[in-house]
Amino acid sequence: MLRTLALLTLALLAACGRPDPVASSMGEGAQACLAEALYFEARGTGDEGRRAVGEVILNRAADPRFPSTICGVVDQRYNGSCQFSYRCDALPETYNEPAELEKALQTAALLLTDRGEDITHGALYFHAASMAPGWFATLHRLGRFGGNIFYR
Repeated sequence: MLRTLALLTLALLAACGRPDPVASSMGEGAQACLAEALYFEARGTGDEGRRAVGEVILNRAADPRFPSTICGVVDQRYNGSCQFSYRCDALPETYNEPAELEKALQTAALLLTDRGEDITHGALYFHAASMAPGWFATLHRLGRFGGNIFYR
């Protein structure tokens, strides 16, 4: 379902004159899946916050403990729970903020074509700063970007 939604999003944007999605070795639909996750997990967190969430997804795809594609990482479940909260909130994934979707697509394209230095220094996990850390407190805290706290 995630891949279908993400690909439909890119098809819709292409019909509106957007350029073709960037090619990636991170799996089919990588840009669309990454942009979707950035939209729902990092919307409103600014450029740095979006980039940091994207870094976590890329870091997971490169880590053998997680799926090896971006869509696989975004859609992963562990013990019945989604790794990304928006995937399990029982709400439809609706893009109500076109400007934020455009930012998510731009950040995804940048990360897939010219990633540069990982600003999270290898983070694999994050949570909203407004939430109690719970089991995250057992991990090494790496920093805060755009309202989220990142860990390895």
